[in-house]
Amino acid sequence: MHDERRRIEERVQRLHDQRVKAAIYAAAVPFEVAAWQVPGEPVPFEEAEAAPYEPFAMDTPWGPPWGTTWFRMRGQVPPEWAGRRVEAVIDLGFVGDWPGNQAEALVHLTDGTPLKAVNPLNQYVPIADPATGGEQVDYLVEAASNPDILADDFSKVTPMGDVRTAGDKPLYTFRRADLAILDEEVWHLDLDLQVLRELMVELGEHDPRRHEIAHTLDRAMDLLDLDDVSGSAAAVRAVLKPALAKPAHASAHIVSGVGHAHIDSAWLWPIRETKRKTSRTFSNVTSLADEYEEFVFACSQAQQYEWVRDNYPKIWARIQDSVKKGQWAPVGGMWVEADGNLPGGEAVARQLVHGKRFFIEHFGVETKGVWLPDSFGYTASYPQLAKLAGNEWFLTQKISWNQTNKFPHHTFWWEGIDGTRIFTHFPPVDTYNASFTGEEMALASRNYREKGVGTRSLAPFGHGDGGGGPTREIMERARRLADLEGSPKVVVEHPDDFFAKAREEYPDAPVWVGELYLELHRATYTSQARTKQGNRRSEHRLREAELWATTAALHAPGYAYPQEKLDRLWKTVLLHQFHDILPGSSIAWVHREAEAEYARVAKEVEELTAEAVAALGTGGPRVFNTSPVERREVVRAPDGSLVHTVVPANGSAPLGTGSGSGEEPAPVTVTGRVLDNGLVRVELAEDGTLSSVRDLRAGGREVLADRGNLLRLHTDLPNYWDAWDVDKHYKNRYTDLLDAESVTVVEEDPLRGAIRVERSFGNGSRITQTISLRAGSPRIDFETDIDWHEAEKFLKAGFPVDIRAAHSSAEIAFGHIQRPTHTNTSWESARFEVSGHRWVHLSEPGYGVAVINDSTYGHDVSRTVREDGGTTTTVRLSLVRAPRIPDPGADQGRHRFTYALLPGATIADAVAEGYALNLPLRVADSAGTPEPVVSVDGEGVTVEAVKIADDSSGDVVVRVYESRGGRARGTLRTGFPLAGAELTDLLERPLSTVGTDGDSVPVTLRPFEVQTLRLAVGKG
Repeated sequence: MHDERRRIEERVQRLHDQRVKAAIYAAAVPFEVAAWQVPGEPVPFEEAEAAPYEPFAMDTPWGPPWGTTWFRMRGQVPPEWAGRRVEAVIDLGFVGDWPGNQAEALVHLTDGTPLKAVNPLNQYVPIADPATGGEQVDYLVEAASNPDILADDFSKVTPMGDVRTAGDKPLYTFRRADLAILDEEVWHLDLDLQVLRELMVELGEHDPRRHEIAHTLDRAMDLLDLDDVSGSAAAVRAVLKPALAKPAHASAHIVSGVGHAHIDSAWLWPIRETKRKTSRTFSNVTSLADEYEEFVFACSQAQQYEWVRDNYPKIWARIQDSVKKGQWAPVGGMWVEADGNLPGGEAVARQLVHGKRFFIEHFGVETKGVWLPDSFGYTASYPQLAKLAGNEWFLTQKISWNQTNKFPHHTFWWEGIDGTRIFTHFPPVDTYNASFTGEEMALASRNYREKGVGTRSLAPFGHGDGGGGPTREIMERARRLADLEGSPKVVVEHPDDFFAKAREEYPDAPVWVGELYLELHRATYTSQARTKQGNRRSEHRLREAELWATTAALHAPGYAYPQEKLDRLWKTVLLHQFHDILPGSSIAWVHREAEAEYARVAKEVEELTAEAVAALGTGGPRVFNTSPVERREVVRAPDGSLVHTVVPANGSAPLGTGSGSGEEPAPVTVTGRVLDNGLVRVELAEDGTLSSVRDLRAGGREVLADRGNLLRLHTDLPNYWDAWDVDKHYKNRYTDLLDAESVTVVEEDPLRGAIRVERSFGNGSRITQTISLRAGSPRIDFETDIDWHEAEKFLKAGFPVDIRAAHSSAEIAFGHIQRPTHTNTSWESARFEVSGHRWVHLSEPGYGVAVINDSTYGHDVSRTVREDGGTTTTVRLSLVRAPRIPDPGADQGRHRFTYALLPGATIADAVAEGYALNLPLRVADSAGTPEPVVSVDGEGVTVEAVKIADDSSGDVVVRVYESRGGRARGTLRTGFPLAGAELTDLLERPLSTVGTDGDSVPVTLRPFEVQTLRLAVGKG
């Protein structure tokens, strides 16, 4: 037989695309349309209903960037359409090939009831099935003209990312607003052809099934009457039916499909627009659930549910009904889908607590898994925290984007830094917005790494980011692919059901230990530095407010713990940890608002903290230490003088040396460009870099192998995603900032010496650094003030130390992670930029050095062997970037932060100084309390949070963890009468009773273990 595949495939393509699709709607009559453009921000339905509307014609431009236009659409179903399926079809002038982040609309009845959204791939609104004829249709349609920021494939700088710079030129041209008859037979024929065509081209050229489908399609097209597609559709479908009825192979891969509509809580649109996107998509989803009883939709992010509850109560009621029917599955159990690396340990815990609690409270559903398909890598702390929140499984997708190495598993056990394992899946379909195309299904089967031991994978399906979620067309594809020869089998089911089946068939899945590092998007550790600083500051300020509010609640009569305010503030911080806000990958509007929100949080939290401290009474200057370690530190008194003081962990003390403080520290001397405090001697070169750092406690050991605090400015233009990526070639072009305008001594106090270095460079940028040394501390601080005006540049601060370090240790949530300093394999080489929290530590046996920071996350570590045979290990902090897409002004302007070099540091020292730098001692007029709320003895037992229980019972909740990487045993003592203690999960639900001895509780921790203790307060 001759090979006629090309003729057949081209014939079918043309008839399908040009004739069948064109006949899906059999007849149409236009709506009568009028419009009102909202003059500013979006308005409620009631205001839009009363607005003045003007006649509006099709093919008319509409919609300025970020604008809202309300359309009134009126029409009548023709009498002759009785018995047919009638729909409204609306095309706002959709553009591009991305169904999200462009024109989209929500259709309302005239009483304000939201019906359904209109999106590029979901343009219909059901009216009647069947129609009686003569129905009056009256809609109010809220249309958003959001700019397509992804236009030009992210290759052009655009001002569209902020309403202040986007202009007012209309973006879209309205194409269609009709009442139309849906020809169901033709519509089903379209879907039959889609599924068979796509399956055919994915099969091998020697596969008999491919040829069978081709000739079946050829015969079917012979029956298609080009002058009467509708009348011949049934006959064509009859020819196709046997090809669609052939069952899948017994060993075919099984794809568990679950509806999904990944909606970024902010990204290329502001938060205010996400609130509307959720309402549009969720109205679509609940409408689809009414059409398909087998439909299941998985939806994460409690914050988005709360927005719908507060702003769209009728859609909220429909969601609640769908949950009861089992068609809507709350998943993820987090407040938002947060970044996977940057939030602190307590913040990750609160993400899980607030998310899980929301779903329990409003739906009676306790989610079982962490749903994070799109974050940019995942901290090795997640398995433990997920389990402590009551989760059984973890899902991600983004690791499929790896630039260098292909991840070796799709189903596996993920082991965290403490040894906890969680069952994890990584969908081989390589998308969380599947639509069950033949290409996707073939990829899911071909790509699946567990062949021979596992048989199933997950495929989240639907159009995200405002694309409207799953569609009826996708559901119809799923029905046809449920049992079809040549294709994986598709079953639509709840993610919990998939994970249960996957774990049952593959209980001994392989184990992946440590972080899930994404070999892409490495610049998200640095971009939008002020947003990142706002997060870090907020996390620590909330810790401080909770500790002193708890102290006041226990010791200050009449003081009420501000539970509701703290809850609200935490949720604001959690929202801004979303994986396109905190990483710095959003438009200018988003980051402008984020900075304003962090400022508001700072003001409110400071007020709460001040109120708590004031409630303890007055008694003269007192120093408050929020960190979990005792502090012997220099502070500035209210009169401006410097005072050396000693303050217990989580406690307070009178300003001054205090009893038991030991001898006064040796004074700081400043000689020329040399700072010396008897512990370390720091020498600056004429260019302002560090020429020498000697550790006098280690016999004068030289810490540096080359100039330290070297500021290096790199050219930084990644291959594609500007705000997200830094590619390895950035290292090849740079300028060292060695021209100091001035190197000046600015402080010569016995308790503190400081030298200021000023530099200007580039496009009018300036850096002022105050390098200081305090009495009694080996820590060298670099208080940095940058006025940044560069574009496509990357600034780093490097410390080459004379240490042969086999690995670096970087703090992560509730612990730290070790990474090799060599590049033996492609996996190590790909980690040329990594993340950490408050410190990075380098060591060889007997000696270590830490680099501490108060707001940076990105860094790199490398090592070289010198000509003298010694090894130089260099750690470089990533200070600031200057990407231009999607925010042309990213990081421009002022930045103020501090980082520090800590010679002779152990891991314990790094932990202590990391807390100290991020939690400055507070000096206030207060009577304080005789002892801290809790104190701990035992090395490695570290207190992370002290608060009143969330149920307002008055119990005290203390979160502790092991911070050094070894076993720890200690005793936790309370500064209040202790009536009993329980070990709980993160949601403060009891796991076991803990024995007490008076007012003390024994604590035993494995390496990096996190424990939550609930302490009942007895009568004094």
